[in-house]
Amino acid sequence: MSPTWQAVLEGLVVLLAIFLGVRTGGIGLGLWGATGTAVLIFVFGADPGSPPIDAFFIIIAVITASAVMQAAGGIDWLVSIASRIIRRNPRRITLVAPLVAFAFTLGAGTSNIFFALIPVIYETSYRNGVRPERPLAASTVTSALGITASPVSAAMAAYLTLLPDDFTLADILTITIPASIVACVVTSLVQNRIGKNLDDDQEYQARLRAGQVPSPAEVGADQHAALPKTAARSAYVFLAAVVVIVVLGLFDELRPTVTVDKVSGPLSMTIVIEVVMFTAALVNLLWNRVPPGDVVKEPLMESGLVAAIALFGIAWMADTYLVNNQETVVNPLADIVKDHSWFLAVAIFLVAGLTTSQSATTRTIIPIALASLSPATITAMWPSLVGVWLFPANGSQIAAVNIDKTGTTRLSKVPIWHSFTIPMLVSWVSVVLVGLLIASLAF
Repeated sequence: MSPTWQAVLEGLVVLLAIFLGVRTGGIGLGLWGATGTAVLIFVFGADPGSPPIDAFFIIIAVITASAVMQAAGGIDWLVSIASRIIRRNPRRITLVAPLVAFAFTLGAGTSNIFFALIPVIYETSYRNGVRPERPLAASTVTSALGITASPVSAAMAAYLTLLPDDFTLADILTITIPASIVACVVTSLVQNRIGKNLDDDQEYQARLRAGQVPSPAEVGADQHAALPKTAARSAYVFLAAVVVIVVLGLFDELRPTVTVDKVSGPLSMTIVIEVVMFTAALVNLLWNRVPPGDVVKEPLMESGLVAAIALFGIAWMADTYLVNNQETVVNPLADIVKDHSWFLAVAIFLVAGLTTSQSATTRTIIPIALASLSPATITAMWPSLVGVWLFPANGSQIAAVNIDKTGTTRLSKVPIWHSFTIPMLVSWVSVVLVGLLIASLAF
């Protein structure tokens, strides 16, 4: 069989595994990826690629620390802070809510924290006569921007292990954080003009007359239960660990010098993140007297394990495919990216939409880009992972649609056209353009 035909057939196996994984959902994405790897090895005789072990254990470390914090009430405490910020700025909610969603995802390393903010955003906007679609859709989208700006997200774990040692975590954040903040603001300004005001929205008015939705005056504020004393301090411990990781990433001289494979240098950030996060988990476990058995039952532990397994299976399959088709697939794609760098942003966007996994997309696409583009340019385009909102296949999208009883936040019969489409496209274009500007000036 010619190399070209073999690459095509193996590519079909990869695409089929991703398709079936997305349809299965949950850990199915990772399991189908691992099965696809087995088919490539046993049926096509491919040499196995490198499993993403470093990225996998970074995710395990971070979700362990996050789950201990959640068990101690830290996540609820963070949500209460975010709720107060949003409710204090009701008239500017379309600007404030997306920034809060971004900031809290950045700090927590997971957009799962956004789920708890959805009812707060809906009620605050509706009570104050703001079309709920505007802040709900914008905030849902910008929460994903926090993933590529967070030093402790699963996608960052995957990304860090791919880059050359001289392009550090600090370099990544120098590009992604300011670019994402600008994108949040631009998205909010555009979204503030989307759709009719509630007074002029015929569908909403019909629902109101039919009693299908309460009037704004009848919607009460969400009442939070009293939080335990451990809630705030568990969050402080976790956030302190995030600060330590950022500082050690900024200043190489603060990291101990170690020798690995007879080469001496600062301790890798992979190990830094793992040991700092596991230590933070232990501190919270002991200080706040969290029963270890409770940690594994927390929602963050469940969702984190799903993300880790999905990353492992899909990334291993992608690496196996790429290392065995260097001349047929990787080199031609690298040439396209080299001649048309914008193609990388499109590729990341589309693959993220198809897989709904930022980590798996990172491990699949970034190695190809590294063959022809600088790390700074790639980093500027990396937030194209916002393409995960391309199809309405994510929990936060469905939750936002279901909670909006006014009917303004909606899906449609066309899978790629829904309330999240315009803010997704606006944030994608703006974050990439600003990121490329920063990369050209700073690197």
